Amino acid sequence: MKQTWTDSLFIHYPVNQQVLQKYVPDVLPIDTYDGMGWISVVPYLTSSMKLRGFPSIPGARQFPGYNVRTYVIVNGRPGIYFFSLTAANLIASTAARFFFRLPYYYLEIYMDNHNELVNFHSKSIKKSGAQLICNYKPISKPNPAAKGSLDEWLVERYCLFTITKKGVPLRCNILHRSWLLQDVEVEIHKNTILSALNISPATNEVIMHFSKRADVSIWPLVPAIYS
Repeated sequence: MKQTWTDSLFIHYPVNQQVLQKYVPDVLPIDTYDGMGWISVVPYLTSSMKLRGFPSIPGARQFPGYNVRTYVIVNGRPGIYFFSLTAANLIASTAARFFFRLPYYYLEIYMDNHNELVNFHSKSIKKSGAQLICNYKPISKPNPAAKGSLDEWLVERYCLFTITKKGVPLRCNILHRSWLLQDVEVEIHKNTILSALNISPATNEVIMHFSKRADVSIWPLVPAIYS
């Protein structure tokens, strides 16, 4: 699959490793930076979504969404584990859930960009009450994350992990250029995503980044422990 992600906001929260592992299958150990685990909320706009060998997905020219993720490491390979992903496109969310075994859900979301100010407003998820309403704007020039930094550790991950119904870990490889990050000014009007998961940050330290664009290639799932 190919996709383009634009106007991505990364909101990173530190969470104790033991807390996170309770919500993640044991076959996917939580990865840590200086002993601390992290969970991230990432709103963004998806466009140019196309499965290899298939025409473009109807109605999927572009649509907003957000994901909620943590960081795991399997056989020495760092990657991402998704608690959930939402998309304001029913066909796209259904296709992604089927092909990639991910907790992808349809949700009404409004997103626009006016003079670099991005407005993002998701509807509340009825079952959990999770909702994100914010606006944000980049305030610096784009640069790659410094080598060895926490910023690099958080964003430079090129695979995701999931499991089968029998608990077998699977890996999906993802390819794109290194993230170009910008400092960002953020106004959060409502964010109940972590509280809906019953997860509390370990400290008040919140790290935020903005990235304008990433053109992404996504490969099929493969067994994580044999390849």
